[in-house]
Amino acid sequence: NINFGPFDRLDHDKPFYGDKKKPAGANFYPEDMTKEEFENFIKANPDKEKEFTSEFTVIRGVNGTLKAIPYTDYYKKQLSEITILLNEAAEYADNPSLKKYLVTRALAFQTNDYYDSDMAWMDLNDNTIEVIIGPYEVYEDALFNYKASFECFLTIVDPKSTEKLKTFASYLKELENNLPIPNKYKNFERGSESPIVVVQEVYSAGDTKAGVQTLAFNLPNDERVRKAKGSKKVMLKNMHEAKFKQLLKPISEIVLDSSQTEFVTFDAFFNHTLMHEMSHGLGPGFIKVNGKETEVKKELKETYSTIEECKADILGMFNNRFMIKNGVYPESFDKEMWVTFLAGIFRSIRFGINEAHGGGNAIIYNYMLENGAYEFNKATNKVKVNLDKAYPVLKDLANKVLMIQATGSYNGAKELIKKYAVSSESMKILVEKLKGLPVDINPQFQIEKSM
Repeated sequence: NINFGPFDRLDHDKPFYGDKKKPAGANFYPEDMTKEEFENFIKANPDKEKEFTSEFTVIRGVNGTLKAIPYTDYYKKQLSEITILLNEAAEYADNPSLKKYLVTRALAFQTNDYYDSDMAWMDLNDNTIEVIIGPYEVYEDALFNYKASFECFLTIVDPKSTEKLKTFASYLKELENNLPIPNKYKNFERGSESPIVVVQEVYSAGDTKAGVQTLAFNLPNDERVRKAKGSKKVMLKNMHEAKFKQLLKPISEIVLDSSQTEFVTFDAFFNHTLMHEMSHGLGPGFIKVNGKETEVKKELKETYSTIEECKADILGMFNNRFMIKNGVYPESFDKEMWVTFLAGIFRSIRFGINEAHGGGNAIIYNYMLENGAYEFNKATNKVKVNLDKAYPVLKDLANKVLMIQATGSYNGAKELIKKYAVSSESMKILVEKLKGLPVDINPQFQIEKSM
């Protein structure tokens, strides 16, 4: 089961049982609560803003008013059971750093404070098992992008592949400095640690198992942890291999101009994901709006996930160009990078342009097409990259998206999404040609068969 409810997550959340539309706020808020009601409540009760916008509270109607209930209370039964299991698992851990993470995460499920255990996760070392469990991503909260969903990744570290990528972590400060925005908006205060781990996924649960399967993740999302230590990028190698073979290669043969299909490669696919995840750790995080200290995600509200995923994909290409210029990749990688990403756009937008990754990719496709960096041939119904225009157009879009984040411009985000996160004429034609292909993979893990 990848739907976790009566809505088809691989078909724009269409109901497959009944005709009820999926609530924008999922189950984090009262189903009949409007955005205006929530915002008006906070205006009238500013002392409650922190708990109401917390990633770790559920909003409920109680005695005619709204109330924020901590996850530890609302999910007390489930979290108590998980706490016992994590402490039991810690008894079997012979790696001190893994033991510490499991124990501190068990405690976090009782206190609703994940800071110490996130710091412990960043400190994992010499571990064969790479595991993370807890509330992280806010995609499910389409109302505000405030509330985090629980998920779990259980993986086995691939030491040889991890060793190959160690050099990339050392470029984090240079990548930040290279961003196409004024220096005053660059984030040089984030921690410089940026461990990259390549793993084989053996089990997933919760939010990451729902709908589209994850290729990689960059966590924690807590800006306090990122300021102190940075963030960790975990690359799911077996997920990449499956999606490249089953999805990306077949898609490229259908949508790309035949003169460019040879440039679709696994290395370009994998390395863009790497740069995408590294780019989540770049750019504005804590910002100041009208003299108030705040965070990008708080200001952009429900637009945040789409804008953030768009940023990461744009900077994924932008930073790959930086790596080519600095001799990390050969010049020949340039064509592979641009063409493979274009094919990948049509893998992502099939998830739905209302979904964060699909919407972010739609923005990129339509902006690049409008400005001549992508060219659609109406005679062949194929698309290709204009390699002469791609970089300057992408750089311009990178500036626009980063400045929306740097200034906390909610209206700017809404305008960009309204104009470009749309199903344009050529996009409709190309997506229609892909109807015979699966939208995503549905991995079957051996560990599940023994449960």
